Amino acid sequence: MTFSHSMKAAALAAGLLPLVCSQNVVSLVGPDWTLSNDALNVSVSAHLPSHAHLDLYANQVIGDPYYGLNDFNLRWVAWSNWTYTSAPISGLDSNASSTWLLFNGLDTFATISFCGQEIASTDNQFRQWWFDVSSALASCTEAAPVLSIDFGSAPKIADAIAAEPGQETWPTGVQQVFEFPNRWFIRKEQSDFGWDWGPAFAPAGPWKPAYVVQLAQSEVYVRNSIVDIYREGQLNNIPPDQTAPWVVNASLDYFGAAPNDFTLSYTLKDLENNTVTSGSMSNVNCTNATVTGSTIVDPSMVDLWWPNQLGPQTLYYMTIDLVSASNTTMASVTKRLGFRTIVLNEFPISQAQLAQGIAPGNNWHFEVNGHEFYAKGSNFIPPDAFWPRVTEAKMDQLFNSVVDGNQNMLRVWASGAYSPDFLYDLADEKGILLWSEFEFGDALYPVNPSFLENVREEAEYNVRRVNHHPSLALWAGGNELENLELILVNRSAPEGLPRYTAEYETLFLHTLLPVVFGNSRSISYTPSSTSNGWQSLNFSNPIPIVERYYNLTPGSVYGETDFYNYDPSVLYNDSAFPTGRFSNEFGYHSMPSIQSWRAQISETDLHFNSTTVVLRDHHNPQGGLSDSNTTNPDIGQAQMTEAVELWYPIPNKTDSQANFSAWCHATQIFQADLYVSEIEFYRRGSGLPNRQLGSLYWQLEDIWVAPTWAGIEYDGRWKVLHYAAKDIYEHVIIAPYWNITTGNLSVWVTSDLWEPASGTATFTWYDWSGNELDVGLNTSSSVDFTVGAINSTKVLQTFATGMAAGTNAILKMDVTATGSLPNDNTNTTHTFRHENWFHPTALRDAQLVDPGLQLSYSNSTKNFTVSATTGVAAWVYLDYDQPGTVLNFDSNAFWLAPNQTREVGYTVKTDASDGAWVDTVTVQSLWNQTLST
Repeated sequence: MTFSHSMKAAALAAGLLPLVCSQNVVSLVGPDWTLSNDALNVSVSAHLPSHAHLDLYANQVIGDPYYGLNDFNLRWVAWSNWTYTSAPISGLDSNASSTWLLFNGLDTFATISFCGQEIASTDNQFRQWWFDVSSALASCTEAAPVLSIDFGSAPKIADAIAAEPGQETWPTGVQQVFEFPNRWFIRKEQSDFGWDWGPAFAPAGPWKPAYVVQLAQSEVYVRNSIVDIYREGQLNNIPPDQTAPWVVNASLDYFGAAPNDFTLSYTLKDLENNTVTSGSMSNVNCTNATVTGSTIVDPSMVDLWWPNQLGPQTLYYMTIDLVSASNTTMASVTKRLGFRTIVLNEFPISQAQLAQGIAPGNNWHFEVNGHEFYAKGSNFIPPDAFWPRVTEAKMDQLFNSVVDGNQNMLRVWASGAYSPDFLYDLADEKGILLWSEFEFGDALYPVNPSFLENVREEAEYNVRRVNHHPSLALWAGGNELENLELILVNRSAPEGLPRYTAEYETLFLHTLLPVVFGNSRSISYTPSSTSNGWQSLNFSNPIPIVERYYNLTPGSVYGETDFYNYDPSVLYNDSAFPTGRFSNEFGYHSMPSIQSWRAQISETDLHFNSTTVVLRDHHNPQGGLSDSNTTNPDIGQAQMTEAVELWYPIPNKTDSQANFSAWCHATQIFQADLYVSEIEFYRRGSGLPNRQLGSLYWQLEDIWVAPTWAGIEYDGRWKVLHYAAKDIYEHVIIAPYWNITTGNLSVWVTSDLWEPASGTATFTWYDWSGNELDVGLNTSSSVDFTVGAINSTKVLQTFATGMAAGTNAILKMDVTATGSLPNDNTNTTHTFRHENWFHPTALRDAQLVDPGLQLSYSNSTKNFTVSATTGVAAWVYLDYDQPGTVLNFDSNAFWLAPNQTREVGYTVKTDASDGAWVDTVTVQSLWNQTLST
């Protein structure tokens, strides 16, 4: 178990290890481990990093944890203790002055023994742990020492902590329980205990890399570091002076013995390895654990980093050297970073904004490099229940889908795990802003001193670890705390609200805020997603933020919104959607495709209300099938069924699996339809008094195959939602807004460009057979318009009640506009096109006809061609059926007018078929739902 040269080179390139040749660093990563449980008579080969479930599966002790109902069948693994034991560790230096164990992640309750001696115990999945084992090694009788890590059952320990005398309790109905209770008492991934979109495995194991580090006298090892880049004079949460010089503050966390006299030097290089600037850092300070220094970088020497669609993603390498008085490099850390400012602006609406027609209240939007922008995106959840099998390749594929979907921001949801470094690296490269959250959600948490200190250490490590990434957009304290948990307290026990609000502030304002503000000036912090924002921000106070809560002025607009409504009649009902400055969460669930279902359940279970399908739907009042309650496990199925029956032709296939597939697809159409109408509503708000500047839907991707809110399935296949969101996140869109009660129909053009755009909107009414109609509304067939920067403009106003064509009328809306892309220095004028459709009645009642869809493929252009020959085709969908192949089409889930043709390209993500997938591609429209075969 020696540290290979290739592994060391990779670690150095990532800035994880100091460049000091005399150090002896032995990686513990690899297969030389054993997993055991004596009580169960289990002993199998294992890996590090890993989880017990993964090693048991690899050795065929258990089946695939994701298959069938193993979410429930394998609960015994979570209730058991597991021991990881290394092979004898070779390559250690007996002459080393000190020897250390370094763990970047242990999940969660672990007792560590080295050379047969107990070293320490851990109790936090998210912390980095390091221990001096010099004395244990010196007294070791083994030729090569052995490391043993005993992991306790997290659900058992959480229950034991909850049962301690005097332990804190909360009012009834406040804590959100899923599969296992008491998750809030322990610092472990909260969704490991189940969630409404995922399983509950509560895994245990060494989930991140580990090392043995040996040092000579007066040597140090850098275990973590931070680089903070900000404008001179900048403070958190305050828009800075964009003309000010850049300040680069670097801090290295180490163990070992630093010399009395040393310097910090730096070199800044571009990606072509050309030196931009270098020199010695000033204001150098050293403690027994940290070295800090800073320098100034002239803004003219570097280019800015911008999010996707807003400019280039310019990156640099910065190397920081710790140099002794004898000019010896003791440690060297390299970070890839970018120069940008990103601020969450929550300041009161200014007089200038009021003069523009913006409603009073407070802002709630992001500004990058001094420029407000429209945030388009979704929410990112843990991509797997077992993080050790989350690969960079899989995340690269997923993030490519984010970019392909016209998104520029992901909210990295709380209650998962802090994202690995490679995930931020990918986001840096692709221009995806990551609104990041501390791992607290849908619960209130203890505030005893030991818990708070544990959290503080966790936050210090992770804030410092990722701060240099330009993709880092925000730190939020947790998920749905002010807008859910405190509200539930007020409902259940209003007399206790002052106490629990004070405890909430103890954790999220008095513990986490000082960690963010004490380590970085470049990043904003908010204690909760969602909230009404701050009431005051004053850096003269020890805690600068005072939350607004519900100190609201009538007629004013505050904060961001979080909205769910499982009454499917809400579709197209704009009055049901919340009005705010930003929307961070909204959605409705749908079924995955039958292709994905086949990967994780048996063929016999492929029907809509099969036991397996129902029990994998965890959207119910008890969060699935918990150990203690099995009531109402099918509420999610009922909601999806009701939605389809209310709005669309009901699938009626004679073949059971074909009918199941049609139902799955129909639920996806409703989901996409709802999200599109809601995104349209929020985007139009950029030009209304609420000045709405962001919509992040719930959720980006799946953690497994099940009914969820995701737009991308577990293997990377796009649902209808992701295609529809891509379309409605185009730069310039046209969209209808209809009040079903009054009949008021308006059509608006919305743009997220940073300069005005001009163009023409056209309108054509059809019946389903493709005949153009005169519906008697006296509306123009085309309108010229100019839409302002990040704004909306109305291009049609009419009333659609009692129109002559009734249920057989459909309005096709097209827009063509010209304008400039943000930060496009080529003076290129771009053309933007978008089309949309409006139907005044539910498609369930539409007089659908066979649109005569035709599909062909060109080997020369590598494009598919789809055309409608005999009528209007609603929700045209290209699909493929090839196991092991993942691709997305350039456009999908669109409508076609009669005799309209569309060429569709594609991007192959993985192909196990050597191109044979092309022959499996089919096309259908909503009309196919009514066919019996």
